[in-house]
Amino acid sequence: MQDPLTAVARDTRQRILDAALAMFNAQGEPHVTTNHIADELEISPGNLYYHFRNKDDIIEQLFARYEQRIDAALAPPGDRLPGLEDIWLQLHLVFECIWDYRFLNRDLVEILSRNRRLRLRFARLLRRADDSAHAVMRGLSQAGVMRASAGELAATATNVLLIATFWLNYAAVRGDRDEQAAIGQGAVQVMTLLAPFLRDAEREYLNGLIRAYA
Repeated sequence: MQDPLTAVARDTRQRILDAALAMFNAQGEPHVTTNHIADELEISPGNLYYHFRNKDDIIEQLFARYEQRIDAALAPPGDRLPGLEDIWLQLHLVFECIWDYRFLNRDLVEILSRNRRLRLRFARLLRRADDSAHAVMRGLSQAGVMRASAGELAATATNVLLIATFWLNYAAVRGDRDEQAAIGQGAVQVMTLLAPFLRDAEREYLNGLIRAYA
């Protein structure tokens, strides 16, 4: 039987993470302190510090959730070559995760500039995502969906990752106020990168996916 005190502690920890995520997303991570989070939950700062050492500790726990979802989204389709539907689904899942944890991408430079441990973890995640993007591009080429040189495939894979990672920063500098709409535009932008390398039938199918997504 579970210890009631353990259950309460786990619930409080979960509430802190959920509240922090909502506040970071809404207000921007640099503008939220641990005191703000404690006030939002109507708990004492000491109670919060019992569960988390500091704000960076909270961010690292949220990043662990983000990392798990991104890794799951980038998992290969299995024992077959990928198709455009797989790319669409991967992008949908990735951008959905970016939306749910949008403060991480929006405030990325600020967060990583002060947290070396998180900077290393994010770099490793990017390397895994880069490997996955390159593998998908090669798979589309092997399946005959894309017609491109090895250099073009590699460049497209890198551009896919670059746009997905920094699209929210670009949208913010551009002055976009609707972040959810910007996320959708980012997914469309990534999908459009593939169009020049597709045959007519595949390009039309891609355009149908884009229209459905938009």
